[in-house]
Amino acid sequence: MDLLGDAIAAMRVGMAGSTRTDLRAPWGLRFDKVAGAGFHVVLQGSCWLLPSEGAPIALGPGDVVLLRSGRGHGLADDPATPLAAFPSARPVELQHDGSGARTVLLCGAYHLDLARPHPLLRDLPDVVHLPTRLGHHASLRAAVDLLGSELDTASPGAGAGVPALVDLLLLYILRAWFEDRAADGHATGWAAALRDPSIRAALDAIHRDPGRPWTIAELGDRAGLSRAAFARRFSAAVGRPPLAYLTWWRMTIAARQLLDTDARLGTVAARVGYTSEFAFARAFKREFATAPGRYRYLAGNPNTTPDRAASSREA
Repeated sequence: MDLLGDAIAAMRVGMAGSTRTDLRAPWGLRFDKVAGAGFHVVLQGSCWLLPSEGAPIALGPGDVVLLRSGRGHGLADDPATPLAAFPSARPVELQHDGSGARTVLLCGAYHLDLARPHPLLRDLPDVVHLPTRLGHHASLRAAVDLLGSELDTASPGAGAGVPALVDLLLLYILRAWFEDRAADGHATGWAAALRDPSIRAALDAIHRDPGRPWTIAELGDRAGLSRAAFARRFSAAVGRPPLAYLTWWRMTIAARQLLDTDARLGTVAARVGYTSEFAFARAFKREFATAPGRYRYLAGNPNTTPDRAASSREA
């Protein structure tokens, strides 16, 4: 099982949007906050990232930046250059014809449900900067090179290839950051959990079969640890006890099922390990503060207030 892939899939609420920007200095762009994670890839040239908090960050060819919480920020050829608003409609291409050095970027955003982020993503800093380094993160570098090639040549199929590569880029960014944390000896939380064979085995078991009535003893056996040692080690790495994480993951899967399928509540309940629809509804309400049926209804009718939703059901 792919824990990184599961974490991304649990949060995705739509396709990523991206814009190829071809700029000549002087230029400056201001990006408003987005409901997801913003990203930038430097395909050619160099520039400065101007985060909403903290010092400017120099970016060079091949550098990748992920803004985890989608905060507003700026990009410019120089930190002192005034910023113009980036178009809210996010065009496929954007050009600025100055007289100075050329910079080519891919700028975009991943649409994520930040109201319920996977705890794995909470471990990320607000700005993830992955500079180009020879011999590091070959998959990420290959994705960047392929993106540059697809955008430059506009070959047949690029309309499908670029979105697929942009989607893949998020996985490679996360993988690279967690690998760097492990390599520099500072792995904590999920970075440590993904490198710990015992905890990884237990997480794989939960993600592979979330509907199974797991016990701490059974998960400890998968991890090769005693019950007490496993519970302590899992809680320290993941941030919550094993069975609490199991419940959280079950409810996350259930919520996606309610939004993405027409499955009956009883079917959804069974898929995540509940033989009783009532027990499932009670657990779901504890997690989301609303009943599963109401959650599905309001998600499909976002402009409906709770009072109107209740009146509609009574009618």
